[in-house]
Amino acid sequence: MSTMVANQKGFGAKIWDYLTTVDHKKIAILYLVAGGFFFLIGGLEALAIRWQLVEPMNDFVSSGFYNELITMHGTTMIFLAAMPLIFAFMNAVVPLQIGARDVAFPFLNSLGFWLFLFGGIMLNVGWFTGGAADAGWTAYAPLSTTSPGEGVDYYVLGLQISGAGTLIGGINFLVTIVNMRAPGMTYMRMPLFTWTAFVASALILFAFPALTVGLFLMMFDRLFDSGFFDPSMGGNSVIWQHLFWIFGHPEVYILVLPAFGIFSEIFSTFSKKRLFGYTAMVFATVLIAFFGFMVWAHHMFTVGLGPAANSIFAVATMAIAVPTGIKIFNWLFTLWGGSITINTPMLWGLGFIPTFTVGGFTGVMLAAAAADFQYHDTYFVVAHFHYVIVGGVVFGLIAGTHYWWPKMFGKVLNDKLGKVTFWLFFTGFHLTFFIQHFLGLMGMPRRYWVYLEDQGLNLGNMISTIGALLMGVGTIVLLYNIVVTSIKGEKVSGDPWDGRTLEWAIPSPPPHYNFKQTPLVRGLDPLWVEKSEGRKGITPAEPLDDIHMPNGSILPFIMSLGLFIAGFGFIYQKYDLSWLIVLFIGMGITLGAMLTRSLKDDLGHHIHKEDLEKEEAGE
Repeated sequence: MSTMVANQKGFGAKIWDYLTTVDHKKIAILYLVAGGFFFLIGGLEALAIRWQLVEPMNDFVSSGFYNELITMHGTTMIFLAAMPLIFAFMNAVVPLQIGARDVAFPFLNSLGFWLFLFGGIMLNVGWFTGGAADAGWTAYAPLSTTSPGEGVDYYVLGLQISGAGTLIGGINFLVTIVNMRAPGMTYMRMPLFTWTAFVASALILFAFPALTVGLFLMMFDRLFDSGFFDPSMGGNSVIWQHLFWIFGHPEVYILVLPAFGIFSEIFSTFSKKRLFGYTAMVFATVLIAFFGFMVWAHHMFTVGLGPAANSIFAVATMAIAVPTGIKIFNWLFTLWGGSITINTPMLWGLGFIPTFTVGGFTGVMLAAAAADFQYHDTYFVVAHFHYVIVGGVVFGLIAGTHYWWPKMFGKVLNDKLGKVTFWLFFTGFHLTFFIQHFLGLMGMPRRYWVYLEDQGLNLGNMISTIGALLMGVGTIVLLYNIVVTSIKGEKVSGDPWDGRTLEWAIPSPPPHYNFKQTPLVRGLDPLWVEKSEGRKGITPAEPLDDIHMPNGSILPFIMSLGLFIAGFGFIYQKYDLSWLIVLFIGMGITLGAMLTRSLKDDLGHHIHKEDLEKEEAGE
């Protein structure tokens, strides 16, 4: 009985630890769990969409529910699955790769996570209150501003709260990478993953405000009867498209650049070679980010911007293929002549190169403005962006999961099960989406609920649905692998892959303080430099001394909870002004927590030198 009570206390203490943690490694686990959960939700929505389209005139779901499914699938996968999983790896790896003990603002790091999570929950509340958002994940006005019910209101408020968390996270990583690199870690010695995290964070800083502004205007249109997107009141519905895509296109690179960084690490590690053309890769990353802000209107070729605007955006869009091509060739040259190990992370990398290249080809096709009039709003576009987002981002996230799992949890995921996951998911992916290019060219429009018997679309949709089911089975195998490894997996050393970068120089999982002594970086691939000179571990840049660490805090959770409560007040005050009380309670909780944080002196704590010495001696 006493053991049971102790276990319950231990479980309660663990929950409290994660609610209050400001440790970047634990926040990474929180992002991984939450992002993984939303990935499963988005996947179930995708399977429901594909099952509806498995045969002509199917009645598996109603037309209204289908609109909710396509809206929430896109929104969930982009904002609530891909983004947090990217942040999971940025949190887990970037401070370790640059030799830092934590991020620059640990408190804000925690706040960013809880804002994301409560925003994500709010986005999904609509399922239980009469209907989720149903205006498409891009929420084009006037459809979104006139959509009945509260579904789109939850979309607007949920994305505002979640987006604030992402913006905080991006600023935090920018400051961390600029200010907290170990001695000797110049910009041109940073690992490629850190570079891509740095550039993605800069993109977040400049792209998310456009979405924030658009969502504020939409919130005023829906909740306070303004007319920003209503032409009858002097507004302009196309302005929403501009604001959304000024954010939306850089968002693609916010997602895909860190995936490029993950593959760069994997190719280099498992080819036993320095990344080919490191400098060119860095400049290509920066160039992609720069071009990413100059191409948003290629989503709007059919809106009527005119031939001059269409031509400019078409040329800019085609130009973005050049730095991406540089990356593809550099990865191939890294593999060329390397001592290659074919394991699960490497398989995902090898599958990624041709898959993403297909996505790039179809992107160049869509960039031809005249041709886009045929492709636009067909399944050709659906196929293209899934080749980029799944073939680039999701492949990268699953590869990163297998690659960094031992660093985060001290155990290697089962390689045989990993390969089963790869082949199921990879085969299912190409079955699902390759055929959709042809469905689109045959004229099948996006977002249609049913199609007719005699349109020649039956076989293509059947193949696509079978592929989606295979991807679902592959995901189940991955989950099984994670559970089995967690229960039975053997503990591994700090460097199971014979790695090249600093995160492999410390134990797995890393201690709370990461590095006992700040490392001295003496070149690109700093751990490999030390290994090649016969040293074990990294040369320290400082003598062993006390380590100052921040204290945990429940305040980020409370601040986010307050905004979550206030969101309901915002939404329902349009029906009954008594809901303003809920709004004031929520804002009071958030502002009270902010005031507490401002007035309370939190000086952190020290890990004493003596304790570190005892730990080193194994006492």
